[in-house]
Amino acid sequence: MQIRAMQQKDQSAVLQMMNVFYHSPAVHTDGSAEIFRNDVENCLKGSPYLEGYVFDDGTTQMGYAMLAKSFSTEFGKPCIWIEDLYIQPDFRGMGIGQQFLQFVTEQYPDAVIRLEVEEENERAVYVYKKSGFEPLPYMEMIRK
Repeated sequence: MQIRAMQQKDQSAVLQMMNVFYHSPAVHTDGSAEIFRNDVENCLKGSPYLEGYVFDDGTTQMGYAMLAKSFSTEFGKPCIWIEDLYIQPDFRGMGIGQQFLQFVTEQYPDAVIRLEVEEENERAVYVYKKSGFEPLPYMEMIRK
């Protein structure tokens, strides 16, 4: 399994995986085809704010991830948000998520790394805790 930057050839597979991910209990919002296309296009054109990755074995896209970059005034350093981390069902439990979390930590050793997870997603919570993530004690809010 390799972790590599998203490429144009991955667009169709990533869009399909995004559709499944965003219509699952792991995510509160459903998104839209337009949002998904915009996200992938920003990854492909080298946005300074968004990076896209694909996990593959040379023949199959096993999953994808997207990272958003910001700065945390709370911690006084760059912040990397793991926005999407999706592994296709047939490839879950193989350590891919944990490998990606280690990859992000190595790529951004001086950054705060944050993510959101649904409490009910026990498998993901387990992987995140095993990788050193801790729950935060406060509510997050949004204005669209």
